[in-house]
Amino acid sequence: MRAKFLVITGMLAFITVASVDTLNQTAQAAVQPVQTTPSNSEINSGLKQALEVATGKSSDQLSAVNGFFGNAAVKILFPPEAQKAEKTLRSLGMGKLCDNVILSLNRAAEDAAKQAKPIFVDAIKKMTLQDVTNILLGNQDAATQYFQRTTTPQLTAKFKPMIQTSLDKVNATKYYADAAKAYNKVPFVKKMNPDISDYTTQKAISGLFIEIAKEELNIRSNLGARTTPLLQKIFSFADKNKK
Repeated sequence: MRAKFLVITGMLAFITVASVDTLNQTAQAAVQPVQTTPSNSEINSGLKQALEVATGKSSDQLSAVNGFFGNAAVKILFPPEAQKAEKTLRSLGMGKLCDNVILSLNRAAEDAAKQAKPIFVDAIKKMTLQDVTNILLGNQDAATQYFQRTTTPQLTAKFKPMIQTSLDKVNATKYYADAAKAYNKVPFVKKMNPDISDYTTQKAISGLFIEIAKEELNIRSNLGARTTPLLQKIFSFADKNKK
């Protein structure tokens, strides 16, 4: 009987010690600081993921029907040097011709925007850790500036022939040439250049970067846009360590 009592007493003592140890470990874990500094690997993968989402979203939005035409921030209008011509043509009852020009320019840009996504994906894959860190801790538009520097030549090469094809497909080339021809018949006016493809290419690329800048600003300033724990971690780190 005495032996049995000693066994039970020993077991209770062991359980008590184990419980105390568990409580101590729990308490120590509770006071341990949470690791908020992301590793280089987390910064690299997290930011690249965010940039791929942002550029993909921008490309998808602009390549949709009315992606350019229905967006006042990027809608393509007559070139500045041709706006006087547009005003004159409208005053002469050719408003429908001018409307056709504007719609067709935007449709061409929407067609071309479909080609942007793989170019951005390639640029993201080529980013070094230093590029990624500079973007994360840089200005509000650091990523947009990076893409402008690294992708504009490729975008231009890809967009221009497609925009030319699209302009022809939607009759923009004809409409603009018709507008130029009609305007150039007006006495004493500066003649209008009938070639519109270079201008449309430049405006399509510019519109793309405007949308990317909006997406970049959103994820930097809007906590709700940081949709994963990793994004929350790296942008929280960026908020505290801005250059």
